[in-house]
Amino acid sequence: MQATVSRYDAATGSGAVLTDAGVELSFAADALARTPVRLLRLGQRVRLDTTGSGADLAITAVHFITIN
Repeated sequence: MQATVSRYDAATGSGAVLTDAGVELSFAADALARTPVRLLRLGQRVRLDTTGSGADLAITAVHFITIN
């Protein structure tokens, strides 16, 4: 799933994204801890690893989008 960073707190490492479907999802610092991502900026496009669905959808990892 892809999304755009809508909030990010560099002090805590937590934030939120707006998915392409228009749903805002929050993420905790541990979603970045398992990736090389250390800092995000507002408006940045990211790829998400998620678990669950519907109201139980949760972000497990946030990645930079790379083009090969």
